Amino acid sequence: MKQAVPFSKTREKLMADPEFRKEYDALGDEFALISQAIAARARAGKTQAQVAEAMGISQPAVAKIEAGKVKSLDTLKRYASAVGCKVLLELVPN
Repeated sequence: MKQAVPFSKTREKLMADPEFRKEYDALGDEFALISQAIAARARAGKTQAQVAEAMGISQPAVAKIEAGKVKSLDTLKRYASAVGCKVLLELVPN
């Protein structure tokens, strides 16, 4: 049986590839939003099923939101409300 390779080693190897690194960095904002959403749900002490019920959607739909597949600002606001938060958007110069 193959021994498991720690994720840190795999990540290190992938990040050494300039093209992978460029694509990874381009997704930084999405990764940050996903992390914030999951952290907010955890702080609220809610499961995906509980958030789904509060939003009037299915649990798999909440999983999609937490995977970064948010289709609208309204959906994100409803998710935020279900976990006791609000959405704050900001436009900043590059």
